[in-house]
This record gives sequence, C-alpha cells and structure tokens, in this order.
Amino acid sequence: MRYIIYGAGGIGGGIGALLARSGREVVLIARGEHLTAMQEHGLLVRQPGRKERVDVTAVGHPQEITFGDGDVVILTMKGQDTTAALDDLEQAAGLDVPVVCGQNGVGNERTAARRFLNVYGMLVVMPATFLVPGEIALFGAPKPGLLDSGRFPHGIDATITQLCADLSAAGFNAAPDEDVMRLKYGKLLDNLGNAVGALCGEQALRASGEDVRAFMRRMRDEAIACYDAAGIAYAPRHEVGKRRAATFTSGDIPGVERGGSSTWQSFRRGVPSIETDWLNGEIALLGMEHGVSTPANRALQIMAKRAHRAGLSEGAVPIEEIIALEQELSAG
Repeated sequence: MRYIIYGAGGIGGGIGALLARSGREVVLIARGEHLTAMQEHGLLVRQPGRKERVDVTAVGHPQEITFGDGDVVILTMKGQDTTAALDDLEQAAGLDVPVVCGQNGVGNERTAARRFLNVYGMLVVMPATFLVPGEIALFGAPKPGLLDSGRFPHGIDATITQLCADLSAAGFNAAPDEDVMRLKYGKLLDNLGNAVGALCGEQALRASGEDVRAFMRRMRDEAIACYDAAGIAYAPRHEVGKRRAATFTSGDIPGVERGGSSTWQSFRRGVPSIETDWLNGEIALLGMEHGVSTPANRALQIMAKRAHRAGLSEGAVPIEEIIALEQELSAG
C-alpha cells in the first residue's frame, strides 16, 4: 500500500514521516513554504530524545500524483478545508480510492462518504506541533500517538487492518476498531475546549481555574445531552484517556515550544480559518436538531470566530467575556 497524506502539517507530517521512516511508500500533499521546505530539505522531525530529517516525497496537489490500486489517502487537514480537498481528490483519483479521515470532529466522514465508496475514520490522539515550515514536533513517548481506525460508519476490512499494522510498525499505537466513530465522538468531548486555550491562553487552560473548569464541564454536559437525545454512542472520556495513557506521556523537546491545541496553532500561525465550526459547531447543530440548548458551545464558537476575524492573537479574550456571552444566549 502507498499512503497519500493529504494536509501534511503536524499530524499528517508526523504520520507520513514515521511511515516513510519505517519503509512504507508515502506521498505528502502540502502547500506554501512548508511544501517548498520539504521538497528542498526533507521534513525535520523532532521528538523527545531524537531529531531526524526524513527524506519525503511532497507535492502541492492531488493532480501531481498518478493514483493506482493500493493507494490509500489519509486526510489530515482541518475540517473546514475538507470539502475543497475532496473536490480535488475526486478529480485526480476517482471515487474508489480509500479515504481515511484522520481529523478532529465527526463530520468529515459523512462529507467524504457522500461521494467516495470506501471511507474510514481514524481516532487521532497525538501531541504534535507545526509552527515552522519544514519542521514538526511530536511530543508523545514512548509512542508518538494513538491512531485506532475503522471503516465508516462501522466495520473492519483488509484495508484498515493493513493500515493499522503499518502504523504500528511505524511506532504508533493503532488498532482496528469496528465502531471507530464511537471513539471519535468520545474524543470530541475533549476537543470542545480547543478554542478556550486559543482565546484565553494555554496557561489559563492548564491552570484550570474554577471558572474555566466549570465552563468546560458545561460544554461537555451539553454535548452529552445532545448525544443522548440523538441516540449517538460515544466512548466515555476515561476510556479514551486510558488508551492515551497506555500510549504516551508528553515529553519535552529542547528548544521547541509545546504550544497547545490545533486551534491555538491556527491562531499562532495566522491561518485564514479555524475548525471551531466542526467542534463546538457540531454540538450546536445537534442541539438545534434535537431540541437541546447549547449556549456554552455556541458562545465559544462565536467568540473564537470573532477573535479570529479581528486578527487577535492567542490569549486575547478572557474567560469572563465568553461566559457573559453564554449567559446572554441562555437568557435569549
């Protein structure tokens, strides 16, 4: 199997580089300065106790690849970029190519399955940072990440079994799972707080004052109420946490900032869009569909988009402003 990593930032670059390092055939799709740096110098991968420049094949568009039998595409771009990416992928590869959604949120698989015949979900629990073109940092050790995967909406087949075997050989913790979306809905409960670190600062999130903790609980409680109303099965947070604990702890890499969530990194890098609609917005949508009030998630979604449009840096919005909007939405 050849792996096409579409959206090769921190997560995609890490998956692709380690697969390539283990001897698998890999093509990375990236753009801009990051693409140029990888084409000219390879991908510098920093890990606790290890630094290595991996020679990778990198292109800027699916049309630059001649697709064939045995190719598997792993999507690792943000959810807001999925539709455009799938448009390009369909033109280049057709509808039969297996598509694995290694992304936050739970909406990408449905988007892909509307057109592609073989769609898979991948649980991604992997502390990675991408702030410098041509460089990524993977903080997890002894294994860099947890990548359990399965067919969408459920099931296991030969493709996903081989993928998990190759990922395991590359150093990841990756097991086939017949109900991978249950895992992904469970992880979404933690991703709901991504924008809190971006808006209020990672230090405020890690310090976890009572106002922050209470707000995070309200967001998760809203999500669980939506899941229950919609009849959605989800893995409890402790289940995903146990798998994570068995996979890695976050180590230090000298000279590399640990940073924060994918949303925090988007604010830091000044990218043109953020993924909040596919995290907190997913819960707000479920709430609308099933009559569940979701003011905490909607408030964070709105504040994150306002701050991003205004060009604010991470840490510019105090938690009190988000809670005030939550209370306004609750009263309205």
